[in-house]
Amino acid sequence: MQFDDDASLDTSEVQDVRGSRIPGGGATVGGGIVGVIALLVGLFFGVGPDQLGLTDGGGQPAATASGLSEVQRSCRSGQDANTRDDCRIVAVVNSVQDYWDQEFERRGATYTSSPTYFFSEQVGTACGSATSAVGPFYCPGDRKVYLDLGFFDELRSKFGASGGPFAQAYVVAHEYGHHVQDLMGTLSRSQDGGTGADSNAVRVELQADCYAGVWARHATTTKDESTGRPLITNLTDADIADGLDAAAAVGDDRIQERFQGRVTPESWTHGSAQQRQSWFRQGYESGDMARCDTFR
Repeated sequence: MQFDDDASLDTSEVQDVRGSRIPGGGATVGGGIVGVIALLVGLFFGVGPDQLGLTDGGGQPAATASGLSEVQRSCRSGQDANTRDDCRIVAVVNSVQDYWDQEFERRGATYTSSPTYFFSEQVGTACGSATSAVGPFYCPGDRKVYLDLGFFDELRSKFGASGGPFAQAYVVAHEYGHHVQDLMGTLSRSQDGGTGADSNAVRVELQADCYAGVWARHATTTKDESTGRPLITNLTDADIADGLDAAAAVGDDRIQERFQGRVTPESWTHGSAQQRQSWFRQGYESGDMARCDTFR
């Protein structure tokens, strides 16, 4: 996965509150086995942590310190995205949102931008406050994506994914798939409390995987305004393989086997490794969001 060195990054789409303290104190979920249980339920969930029972009712994200944030100081060009993880995520956010903006316009609709929040350890959101243990998540209450960059290390060390830049991009694109669902009115279908391989919760997650694949198909066509050239210049078969590997690593069956020692399909909320790979591949091979109807 390669970015155009001369492309300009739009850091306004990422708000960096790493190191800030949230109002209202810490969330109720900590590390250890409690954090593992939270991950079993909440990893890549399509709703905020309040609906997972992981909040303390904390307030909005804390403001950054005066002056420029780390990403504003350091993430200016595609060259930065090729050398730094945080800048890479900024570039991916730019690419994903550029694509969905164009796709919505093509369909005669309006895409509303969603910022990504970089946080560390804990964060307050419109959905309540949460710790890093819940993994990356999208909060429909404020229409923002929340991400502790340390998760990418855990994706390899705890969940056994091979990692790589596109594994990170898949995670971001999946969360923005939830934002697309929110704008289209389908995200709420996951909130009926049902679980299991055929539940709405699983179908919503698989659709977000499919939308991530759709973006990946078009990733090298979204152009940077400053250069007129694609922001992402190269996406290889090996990159897509890393994305598929990450999708499998966070399948319900893989996570349950790793942390519980048994697989209980009736409690699934995200889908199996095979399902997640299949729907990402469906989006990637078709490049068409209409082929992502997981509810049929």
